[in-house]
Parts: sequence; structure tokens; C-alpha cells
Amino acid sequence: MSEFQGRNAVLRSIFMGFAVLSLSTLGALSTLGALAQAAEWKVPIAGNIYSIDPENEVRISRRGGNFSWSNASDRYSIYFRVDQPAEVQLSLNALIPEGTSSLLVSSGDQKWTITLTGNELKNHVVGKLTITEPGYVRVDLQGEARTGKVFAEIANVVVTSETPGLKVEYVRNNEGNMFYWGRRGPSVHLTYQMPKEIKVQYGYSELTVPAGQDTMGSYFMANGFGEGYFGIQVNGPNERRVLFSIWSPFSTDNPKDIPEDQRIVKLASGANVRVGEFGNEGSGGQSFMVYPWKADVTYSFLTEVKPDGPDSTLYTSWFCEKDKQDWKLMASFRRPKTQTYLRRFHSFLENFNPSYGHKTRGALYGNVWVCDVDGQWHECTQARFSVDPTGGGRHRLDYNGGAKGTQFFMSNCGFFNETGKVGEIFTRESTADQKPAIKFDELPRS
Repeated sequence: MSEFQGRNAVLRSIFMGFAVLSLSTLGALSTLGALAQAAEWKVPIAGNIYSIDPENEVRISRRGGNFSWSNASDRYSIYFRVDQPAEVQLSLNALIPEGTSSLLVSSGDQKWTITLTGNELKNHVVGKLTITEPGYVRVDLQGEARTGKVFAEIANVVVTSETPGLKVEYVRNNEGNMFYWGRRGPSVHLTYQMPKEIKVQYGYSELTVPAGQDTMGSYFMANGFGEGYFGIQVNGPNERRVLFSIWSPFSTDNPKDIPEDQRIVKLASGANVRVGEFGNEGSGGQSFMVYPWKADVTYSFLTEVKPDGPDSTLYTSWFCEKDKQDWKLMASFRRPKTQTYLRRFHSFLENFNPSYGHKTRGALYGNVWVCDVDGQWHECTQARFSVDPTGGGRHRLDYNGGAKGTQFFMSNCGFFNETGKVGEIFTRESTADQKPAIKFDELPRS
């Protein structure tokens, strides 16, 4: 080989080495680029899981926020929401305290069986999930076999995707006890537009709960105002209540802390009405009547608010089935350090049982009126829609409201895909031909 040929061979060898190195580097960079494009979301189990049978309590560790279970017949669902169709990979961020476990995981018609081992928290890949439309995604979980005491301790469902611009939403964290509030679901409100510069003494509304919407844990609040609320509840499989409450002017969640001069005083109560105190969401006086109200039946609610001397206000409420007009007294309370007529007239819908936050509920609110101190009725045909911080913070987006015909409507929970527009003003058709014809002096007051 000549000197020239030898030099060329060396150059070719160097060039080929650079070429191989360049291709290898490009391949590595390409892989890194793909990894960089994949986004990851950790869906905390503690705020986003429900038992398919709500009577089975979901047990979350107070120490670590992990979920564990041992019964193979129990099934659970975890929910998250996507804003577009997507391909995602599901993993369980979990540990197995002892032994080995086999889990059944499914979403729609896609199913997986996975085996888990290891007593340190790590991601266990479930599989690829094709999501064909935007909205809520439900992932079901069930234990198949285990050698330890529990199937697993799960901290998060991990969602990974390379779908460009994908947005995944869920109850993100426990700030402000949001895992509790998030599992209850969003509460929604309708604030009625009242005439200005009049003194309103009475608020009247009608409420109908459609069949199938009377879900456990529901509070269908008909007459809300600045200092209290009045409506109907589903408290158990065989118990329903009418509830009327007034907050104390003293701010506390413990009624025992209220000073004597700021306590709500009961003046009267109706037959079979129990009166006591309430706490946890403010404190004050509460009255309730166990009453078997029914779905698809319209009920009427009447509340009177009027000053009582220079430094207190009286609050009285009545309830009846609309078609019967047999008004029942709930209670009459005196609130100290307050002088007002009815203000901020509104209705709301909430779920107070976190085990039922995956069940939809809804109600129709209609024929809303207020009566001024001169006995003149004024119809309320407009209402402003709002939601609590659970919805406002986008932890839950399954809430809606609107107007249809002569009624307003609200619905929440159940992970449906409609989301109401906060701040929107709804207008219902007038029911001027149904103006209340109530003889106030004939209402029961004791």
C-alpha cells in the first residue's frame, strides 16, 4: 500500500467513526426528544376514587394518603378529565407491603391484568389506553389475587401521554381539605335578580326533583338568603328531611364557642320539627323535619325576614306541597346583632356525602317571587349562576345550570361532561299567572 493509499484509509476510518457516532448521537437525541414530549399527570387516589358500591367505605391512610383494600369483590373507580382525544399510558404509583398481588384494571372496553410486587412506592405500568373523545375518563380497579394482607397501597394513578397540548384535570391536591370537598363534588348556586331599593319581607320559590335525581346525600336548597337557608335533603335510604337553618353572627365552626348574646334563639317550631344547633360550616340554629317528600312532586317554600327592634331580626319559614297549600311551620328564629330584610335571595344544590360524589343529582327551580313590606309581589325571572371553589378551582367540572321554559335547573356530580358558565345570567319564562296567593295572617306561627 502506498503512503497516499494508507492516508486515505485512515481518513475513511475516521470519517466512518464520526458517521457512526453522529447516527448514534442523533438516535439518542431523538429518544430524549420523544421522552421530553411526553407529559405526566399524577392523579391522587385520595381525592379521585369512589367505591362502585357507595356503601363500601373508601379507606384512605391518614399518614400517607394511600388507598388499600383486601376484599376481592370490592370494585373502585378513579376519574380524570381530558380536553381532547388522546393516547395515554396508565400506571399505578403503588407499593405492596408484603407478597405479590394481581389486579384487574379496566376503562371502557379496554382491560388489563397486572402483577405487583415490591414494598417501595414505584410506578407499575398498566397499559396503553385510547381515549376517543374529550370528557371524563373512568378507570375501574379490582383485586384478583394476593398473598399479603392487602392487594396494594396506591398513591396515584399516573397518566402519561405524548398527545400534543393535552390537558388532564382532576382533584389535584389536599390544600384546604380538597380531597374531602373534591369527593363531595362541586356545589352550584342561582342568585335571583330582585328589584332594587325595595324592602323584601318574603321570599317564595317552588322546587321539583325529577325522578332518578334524588340521589343520596343531596341537599336541594330552595330559599337561601344572607343569613341562612331552607330546603330538602336525602339523608338515607329511608329518610328524607326538610331543613331550615340560621347562622349565628359569631363566626365559628363550633356552636359551643358562640357567646350567649350572639346565639340564635328559637321562638317557635312546627309539629314534628326538631330544633338544635349546627356546626362545621359556620354555626347557628337549625330546625329539621323528617318528611317523606317525593320526586316529581312540586313543593313550595316561603321565608319571612324582618327586623325585630333595633338590634335583631326574625326569620320564619313554611313548607307545603304546592297542590295542597297546607302550609307547615318549620321554625321561627331571632338572630341578634342583625337588622335586615331578605337579601341575597338564592338557591343551591350540593352533595354532603363524599361517598356519593360520583352520582348525578339535579333539580328544577321555578315560580320564584319576593314580596315587599307593602304586600306587593315581584317576580324573579333572572338568576346568576355560580359555583364553589371545588368547581371554580377546576378540581371538578361536572356541574351545570340554566333555564328551560318556566324553570331554572341545576345539576352536579356524577362526572358528566357539561360544565356551566360561571357568571352567566339565565332567564326563565314568566309565571305571572301563578303569583302566590298567600294570606300571611293565616299562616301557622306556633
